[in-house]
Amino acid sequence: MESWDDFLAPYTQAVEELKVKLKGLRKQFERENIHSPIEFVTGRVKPIVSILDKASQKDIRIDKLGTGMQDIAGLRMMCQFVDDIEQVVELLRGRNDFEIVEERNYISHKKASGYRSYHVVIRYPVQTIHGEKNILAEIQIRTLAMNFWATIEHSLNYKYKGIFPEDIQLRLKRAAEAAFLLDAEMSQIRTEIQEAQRLFSRKKDS
Repeated sequence: MESWDDFLAPYTQAVEELKVKLKGLRKQFERENIHSPIEFVTGRVKPIVSILDKASQKDIRIDKLGTGMQDIAGLRMMCQFVDDIEQVVELLRGRNDFEIVEERNYISHKKASGYRSYHVVIRYPVQTIHGEKNILAEIQIRTLAMNFWATIEHSLNYKYKGIFPEDIQLRLKRAAEAAFLLDAEMSQIRTEIQEAQRLFSRKKDS
């Protein structure tokens, strides 16, 4: 295989370009003074050690990483409300600067751990001095509550190497349901929340 720097370079470029593009969507909503379904966007390239660990777990050959691993380039789009997620997904479906190759709905069909999120895998064309290179990237769309839970679960996963003690596993499942209920309650008072945010924004700008 080529050097890791050369292999990861188009993934790094893709993450940076996509962050600019996806953050730009939020700015467009703000300019039109309408609710943005996007709260913020983050992105990262998977560390080499994580790539190797996942390749070993999933039995992916090193020379097949480009097609066998979908999340070397990863973006996260955070939303305030569950209903915003579908709107974001529709925005992504309507774009012509990348191709959606797979969608996985872990909100309607949560994982056994309690994990909820919506994953969109895309094929993104990166322009290089040697021509166009298509790479896979994964966009995860979730609420702030879902993201909080996923971040904690991810940290614990490293500590316990994926094998959680029974009491921790139970508490994580309870916390996942609590996060889901929080999202549900916030959705019920969505109109009041958005009105309060508009008032606060006008006061701040005055």
